[in-house]
Amino acid sequence: MFQFIETPVHEVFEITMPHFEDNRGAFTKVFQDGIWRKDGIDFKMKESYYSLSEKDVIRGVHFQLPPFQHHKIVYCPQGALLDVVLDLRKESPSYGQHFSTILSSGNHRGLFIPEGCAHGFKSLERKTLTVYLVSSEYRQEADTGILWNSFGMDWACPHPVVSDRDKSFPPFSAFDSPF
Repeated sequence: MFQFIETPVHEVFEITMPHFEDNRGAFTKVFQDGIWRKDGIDFKMKESYYSLSEKDVIRGVHFQLPPFQHHKIVYCPQGALLDVVLDLRKESPSYGQHFSTILSSGNHRGLFIPEGCAHGFKSLERKTLTVYLVSSEYRQEADTGILWNSFGMDWACPHPVVSDRDKSFPPFSAFDSPF
């Protein structure tokens, strides 16, 4: 049974996914349209992708600008990560706030991240696999982010591995949100 747990960031839900194990192995259900709609989450997937990260890699925090913004479902079927969401929606009661949680192959949890939120994570183990389901297709001209260390998140990582692109994003204090 899916469980949708409210987080401090408005409309971001931590999801416990149904998981079953027996002598053959394991099975995890990631998404079921009818159940999600019943719980008020209307999600239509347009694209899916994954990343594989080494320990202490920080990716993000990323989002797409309007009109190409998207909802995301993120989960970790291999390894573990510290997943982070930053609210960029000016009218949201949690604007400027962030939330973090552990997603792992052991806890069978994911996150639903609505449009107008930036997303990133820190890999806690080698070979951590992160899967993304998104409601819009990638548009390079709309793809951007907020500087990963500019909004008060304690990444607890003295020597993170961060891409040059992610280091070049503006700090949250200089970002004029279109959301």
